[in-house]
Amino acid sequence: MASFEIRKTPGDTAWFRRDRFGMFIHWGLYSMPARHEWVKTREKISEEKYDKYFQYFNPDMYDPREWARQAKAAGMKYVVMTAKHHEGFCMFDTQYTDYKCTNTPAHRDFIREYVDAFRAEGLHVGFYYSLIDWHHPEFPIDHLHPRRDDPDAEQKSAGRNMHVYAEYMRNQVTELLTNYGKIDILWFDFSYGADPNAPQWMKGKSAPEWEAEQLIALARKLQPGIIIDNRTGLEQDLWTPEQYQPLEWIKDKDGNLVTWEACQTFSGSWGYYRDEMTWKSPEMLIQMLINTVCIGGNLLMNVGPTSRGYLDYRAEAALAAYADWMKYNSRSVYGCTQADAAFVAPRGTRLTQSEDGKRLYIHLFEYPYEFLQFPGLAGKIDYAQFLHDGSEVLYDEKTISHFSEGAASSDDLVAFRLPVVKPHTLVPVIEVFLK
Repeated sequence: MASFEIRKTPGDTAWFRRDRFGMFIHWGLYSMPARHEWVKTREKISEEKYDKYFQYFNPDMYDPREWARQAKAAGMKYVVMTAKHHEGFCMFDTQYTDYKCTNTPAHRDFIREYVDAFRAEGLHVGFYYSLIDWHHPEFPIDHLHPRRDDPDAEQKSAGRNMHVYAEYMRNQVTELLTNYGKIDILWFDFSYGADPNAPQWMKGKSAPEWEAEQLIALARKLQPGIIIDNRTGLEQDLWTPEQYQPLEWIKDKDGNLVTWEACQTFSGSWGYYRDEMTWKSPEMLIQMLINTVCIGGNLLMNVGPTSRGYLDYRAEAALAAYADWMKYNSRSVYGCTQADAAFVAPRGTRLTQSEDGKRLYIHLFEYPYEFLQFPGLAGKIDYAQFLHDGSEVLYDEKTISHFSEGAASSDDLVAFRLPVVKPHTLVPVIEVFLK
């Protein structure tokens, strides 16, 4: 059986681990400068200058129904969209600030439209909410803040009240979890320590500053069963390694297996970055998904829409790569997890296994040309086929006679007979039905 003892948490993570693949959407005013979502602090842009983006933000081509269709076609089962990023601009109609989408020339509640569109396609919906806010007048200046190098930064920051800001966050989270129906995921971002090179008065921020216990208790009261990440500084339902590929199942501080999700970008930026060109190849995208599921995790892949509200050609191409592969091979992802320890992946392959243990999936990262040897499988196979087309894959057990130097013999050895030419799919998958 490919079942593992996973740490129990307050949220409902069963559906999440079954679905395995989601879409992240980073969208805000930063899509207008199109130079990274942290552009405000990277370039230390003044409020006056940054306000130009607020004055002219009008995504006339925003059609979340199209986004939802592309996400569903790509095999994504859930989605998380930025309701507020670090810049402080709110993509929803809130009563607690004027710095919101309904006060731009668009006069639209982008979150309302997003929720309706993705829910109509049957996807689970979630909100990203930044704990950081570079616009709010009560958010203290620190080493990440755009105003950190102002001559009067310390004086400005000294009068700011973090308790007032924490209440502001609770008020907005109440709106998000009350006004938009059932919400499945709440993705807070993020806690951080002090920079040792920054002035002593600049403090990092974590659970005490966010008043995280109150914030999380409020969210769970409003939306029982909601999944919450651990970036407030308190361990919750979801561990979220960012922009790197874990090599083994993520564990908590006590060594327990946890529910986790690798969040990754198609390129080197979360927000739309016009001139950023490190876009991942289709093969790499597929391998990232498989690499994640084969060690018990989920993959959350990000898109950064343009300021006019559409996904640019590179993002659409990346989604299409997933769509082409997942259309035929998603069975090796949904409801699958790390394979039983009894199965050791041959060189150049990755294994996933259905949670009921009845199906083993062999993903061929390196196509082995005619034969794939797999020790430990003899006597355990009932049937084998390529997943993409359901064509039978023949195999020999125990004694393998295809080597010119003589027969290879082992009581547990299986050799799958493969076509000489790699099938027309980026990563072929052998589906093995176990006895």
